[in-house]
Amino acid sequence: MYSSPLLPREKVFRDPVHNYIHVEHKVILDLINTTEFQRLRRIKQLGTSSFTFHGAEHTRFTHSLGVYELTRQICNNFRHNYPTKAPGDGLWDDDANRLVALCAALLHDIGHGAYSHTFEHIFGTNHEHITTEILTSPETEVNQVLRAIAPDFPEKVASVIDHTYPNPQVVQMISSQIDADRMDYLLRDAYNTGTKYGLFDVTRILRVMRPYSEGIAFESDGMHAVEDYIICRFQMYQQVYFHPVSRGMEVVLQHLLQRAKYLYEHHQLGELTPTLLVPFFENDFTLHDYLNLDDGVLNTYFIYWREDPDDTLRDLAHRFLDRKPFKSVTYSQETRALIPKMRDLISAAGFDKDYYAALNDSYDLPYDAYDPSSKEPKTQIEIMAEDGSLRELSTLSMLVAAIAGRSTGDERFYFPKEMLAKSDGGLFTPIYQEFQSYIHNGALAFPQRKESTDDDL
Repeated sequence: MYSSPLLPREKVFRDPVHNYIHVEHKVILDLINTTEFQRLRRIKQLGTSSFTFHGAEHTRFTHSLGVYELTRQICNNFRHNYPTKAPGDGLWDDDANRLVALCAALLHDIGHGAYSHTFEHIFGTNHEHITTEILTSPETEVNQVLRAIAPDFPEKVASVIDHTYPNPQVVQMISSQIDADRMDYLLRDAYNTGTKYGLFDVTRILRVMRPYSEGIAFESDGMHAVEDYIICRFQMYQQVYFHPVSRGMEVVLQHLLQRAKYLYEHHQLGELTPTLLVPFFENDFTLHDYLNLDDGVLNTYFIYWREDPDDTLRDLAHRFLDRKPFKSVTYSQETRALIPKMRDLISAAGFDKDYYAALNDSYDLPYDAYDPSSKEPKTQIEIMAEDGSLRELSTLSMLVAAIAGRSTGDERFYFPKEMLAKSDGGLFTPIYQEFQSYIHNGALAFPQRKESTDDDL
């Protein structure tokens, strides 16, 4: 069992989503004040989505506090209503698990990097592995704070992140189909983007959560609140997370970093040496190198690159900093055959097709039905009846059943906005016209053949 001294007086953080975030334990406040956790203030939660939803400037710092607060409320509910009475009864052992759960909730995203997912794709980093490294490395302040609780406490907290902690209730609080992480980011992202799709009755969901031997279930009289959460999550992916403009900016960012990496490797990058990025260009970085990066560091390099001698790097930096997203059209398996032609037209118009054309497919399983044959089966959402029996949510809800296991999203072809220019008699007008002839109602399409008439014969 692990324990931490309580603060002389509870500290609170004012929060737009949860009103107050309550900090009772000294270890939580100490973790918040570490260098590694404060770095999260400088990393946006939604990356390039702020180019689409201007209010989406919130950070992984605020989200992490929110996940901690929801986990604290879940622990309180379990402690008051479902305390263990005998070993193996499947109820909540607060003394054994509370501190581990709270620390894991607070630190679950601490390994995210600058422009997280795009950066990971380019440089092959993994934020979950880095989270574990931050927790267990003696070099970090986070590790020192955790070790002050007990020598093995950093590894215990890390085991929640990598799903090996022995109590599934704690793991599912942080990572499951309906967990503190998902609930906070849906509410927080909806609030900051100004959308309403992610709003659901979190108070009711927390009230009907209950522990059992295999994890966490939900009482049957709260099923409709859980159902609403699933629908909200589905809508947020459609309307916010998969927004084509955000993805267009992400494509620009991806190609910008790829171009910088290529120029560095070929000794063609301008006079400025991006010192903090060099370890990643050379694929030889340390944890210290990783923690030196944040969104602001990358943006600073982008500002310098806006005046780089390389035309492509300079233009991509301008497009990213000044919000000039690539345009896009959807495509199907049939019209995918047109993409080489579209790329050639982009090249004919004077753009390097390796940097000014891209495929981007985005999909998500808004509700993952448990598949025992899969390599990594997902937890199911279990509804508990009065007699303690369990039924999986989609067997009770027609709404959830309708979207259960279905992938959503679309596949898009991205290109410079200039390819949609109106006819002006310029040099590239015939190319633009031919390019546009393959687009119909926002999708790639084969040009309609002109039907023959008697006059044509």
